[in-house]
Amino acid sequence: MNFITENFLLQSAEAVQLYHEFAKPMPIIDYHCHLSPKEVAEDRRFENLTQIWLAGDHYKWRAMRAAGVDEKYITGDASDWEKFQAWAETVPKTLRNPLYHWTHLELKRPFGITDKLLCPATAKEIWNECNAKLQTPEFSARGIMRQMNVKLVCTTDDPADDLRWHKQIAADKSFDIQVLPTFRPDKAVPDGASGISDDYKNYIVRLCESAEVVIKTPDDLLNVLKRRHDYFHENGCRLSDHGFGQFQFYFVHTPEERAATLTELLTTDEGCSHGDIASLILRYIAELDFQKNWTMQLHIGAIRNNNTRMFEKIGRDAGFDSIMDQTGLGNYLDMFFNDLDYRGILPQTIVYNLNPVYNELIATTLGNFQGDYSRSASLAQRPSKMQFGSGWWFLDQKDGMERQLNCLSNLGLLSQFAGMLTDSRSFLSYTRHEYFRRILCNLLGQDMHDELLPNDMNLVGKMVQDICYNNAENYFGFRSC
Repeated sequence: MNFITENFLLQSAEAVQLYHEFAKPMPIIDYHCHLSPKEVAEDRRFENLTQIWLAGDHYKWRAMRAAGVDEKYITGDASDWEKFQAWAETVPKTLRNPLYHWTHLELKRPFGITDKLLCPATAKEIWNECNAKLQTPEFSARGIMRQMNVKLVCTTDDPADDLRWHKQIAADKSFDIQVLPTFRPDKAVPDGASGISDDYKNYIVRLCESAEVVIKTPDDLLNVLKRRHDYFHENGCRLSDHGFGQFQFYFVHTPEERAATLTELLTTDEGCSHGDIASLILRYIAELDFQKNWTMQLHIGAIRNNNTRMFEKIGRDAGFDSIMDQTGLGNYLDMFFNDLDYRGILPQTIVYNLNPVYNELIATTLGNFQGDYSRSASLAQRPSKMQFGSGWWFLDQKDGMERQLNCLSNLGLLSQFAGMLTDSRSFLSYTRHEYFRRILCNLLGQDMHDELLPNDMNLVGKMVQDICYNNAENYFGFRSC
């Protein structure tokens, strides 16, 4: 059965033309992902489909748990074949879940499987066919990136990382896909409502060692972050990224003299609150981002590791996360951006929202702080400085993407959107870009069909190309790396 046809998701002639002529040929800039730079540097060959497809994929793990699969076959000690077999038994139960689309898109590209659906009856055949291809050079980590027309990816990296693998990739002249680091300083913020844990103290020691600094003065922790920020910049980094753990996004106008409590907190377990520290560090990194023409990314709305029993059993990031509600989000965002804007240090920023209730709130907030662009690109080339990021995590599916696109269209400028990303740990996730492009073209094509947009294929097609690739290239300034 041929399920993922050439015109999958394209419901009008206009959508078909937009996708095949304008969107499909565009390369991929994947500016936020969680790929392992080590696997790219070593050009990893995956032994089987489970290793490349199921390992670390909490989307699939959640579906398998909902289908009643024992944890042994998800994160436990079952064999790779047994885990894949359990996934194959789950797939038919995912009808109307985006996993059904993603699964068959990924079997089509890059594996070329279009004539069968994954289910128990086809599992062994698909397993054998894909595993055979994984042994060929075209299906190594780098081979898949080349097949999917990837030009650049940005990984997600701790400030204490020595960036060894990024350096190795950059020095390899045989590989022409850029793999750049992203500065993710979440661990530099204490994870308690007040005070700090031993884990935090140990991390600060490791961070200081990476910067060859010992904290002796109130400004030393910030100096450590600056040194690491400089080091990342020297190695091609052009973005910071910020998640907020178990805590809501929060900002308070912390006086500069309160920086002393950062040092006090490391030894006394007393001083300012988590919110004070988070605000001070976030504002400081925003200033560093502005000085270097970086982009700041804010991932808002996740509450993580909610199942204590499973956290103690298998650890963090295992699929026990959910959407967070937050009182006062708009006020805190406006305060944060206004503080930076008034000081003249507001960097270009992308906000990814996990709770769709806040789509309009975030889109209107970002509209308050457009303009005064810091990068030197001409006006005609510059996408919006403040970006409403693509549907994230639980929202990177058809409905979530359409809601984000419609909200941005209504309250901002869709034509200026920096586009899609995978936010994934898997080399098979580049079809997320194809999924997004088909949804985008279907949305615009239907508007053309309904005479809500001009029937000018070049006009609308140019916007499609910009959203798929050109805007990201111009927005991040990667060409200067």
